[in-house]
Amino acid sequence: MTVLSQATSDVNSERAFGELKARFPTWGSVLDAPTNDVADAIRSGGIADVKAARIQTILREIESREGAIDLDRLGELPDDEVNAYLCSLRGVGPKTAACVLVFSMGRAAFPVDTHVLRIVRRLGWVEPKLAAEKVQAELTTRIPPEIRYDLHVAFIRHGREVCVARRPLCSDCVVYELCEAGPKLLAAGEAR
Repeated sequence: MTVLSQATSDVNSERAFGELKARFPTWGSVLDAPTNDVADAIRSGGIADVKAARIQTILREIESREGAIDLDRLGELPDDEVNAYLCSLRGVGPKTAACVLVFSMGRAAFPVDTHVLRIVRRLGWVEPKLAAEKVQAELTTRIPPEIRYDLHVAFIRHGREVCVARRPLCSDCVVYELCEAGPKLLAAGEAR
């Protein structure tokens, strides 16, 4: 799901994931299928040819390492080892690994996607030009583990509904008083 979410909307990635699982009921069937068939199944998620190959590469590597397409063993490992394992898979970066940690394993990771990045930059929590991977590393150490999941989910919702990329709704923002960018965006007519 996280690979499918890259460079597309949530609606498109969820549709692509649903189509993938409807057409291929097991990860083994995804791995064994011709890449073109996998790409056709996920076409609604965008850059399907790249994502299909990436998903199959990840599945192939997991099967090679684990003897099956199964990551249950990771549940016994500490977060840093799980993160290192996941990031060692070609096509898996820090955001994808953090999403697996938080959403699939219930761990205290803090993924930084486009919404989170936009919000923390506007709030002034990080340097404006700092890359997403560095922002994720920095914020993970600064945000208490017990609130990472809730804060991530809140930022995603806030980024979709209020702090949108173009013409954010600063006048409706609950953190406007804490935001470095909000007053500037409103004054420049770039926010509502």
